[in-house]
Amino acid sequence: MINYLINERDENINVPDDFHSKRALLRSLMNVRLPLNISEEFLEIQDEFLTAETLNKNLTSVEDIDEFDGKVMLWQGDITTLKVDAIVNAANSKLLGCFIPQHNCIDNVIHSAAGVQLREECNNIMTIQGHDEEVGKAKITGAYNLPSKHVIHTVGPAIPQGLKPSKNDCVKLENCYKSCLEIANYNKLESLAFCCISTGVFNFPQDKAAEIAVKTVKNYLEENETTLKHVIFDVFSDDDYLIYKELLFGD
Repeated sequence: MINYLINERDENINVPDDFHSKRALLRSLMNVRLPLNISEEFLEIQDEFLTAETLNKNLTSVEDIDEFDGKVMLWQGDITTLKVDAIVNAANSKLLGCFIPQHNCIDNVIHSAAGVQLREECNNIMTIQGHDEEVGKAKITGAYNLPSKHVIHTVGPAIPQGLKPSKNDCVKLENCYKSCLEIANYNKLESLAFCCISTGVFNFPQDKAAEIAVKTVKNYLEENETTLKHVIFDVFSDDDYLIYKELLFGD
């Protein structure tokens, strides 16, 4: 796989000897790769490799989550290990994933675990659309080598460093959650896992973002008939966990 991607770039790149370094190089090459045609042989080998990696992870189903209130659930961990109908990706307006090699943003992590087909499908969607994705909107794709069935990509508002989110920013973040819920219901999904949209490199304050997320999801579930049986707030940091725990359960 590494040799294929290096040959595709027509560059002279030294391949390290140890597996860890080789794996890092493979991810980097996948991260920077444009959505070009690729051989079926590569995809077959890639899928076998990434699926094996996924199956070797400690995967979590909704039945394994023990913190919940009705349909709303809280879980702390890697969103790429959730066996649900769809996970939510905090995307950028190009909707093609993160091109920074091995970046730790959720967009990069999801695309890296899913495989190069995810960027290709996103590119097909954006080519047909003909313009950048609007903040607050969302699109659904396959999940490929992830344990989930789908990925729902949404673009959250970006807050300039040092500034507070405006009222309009809050409305746009609310729209992200609504758009994802509506797409999930339209596609008759039963389980949906949200990441903490806009709270990473987009600088939305964690507490305010969580407040908007919980209120929007609860209101949607109360006011609409939906196929959704489980809506999971997936948090990664301890700070986010404590914020959501207080909002959802009051302790």
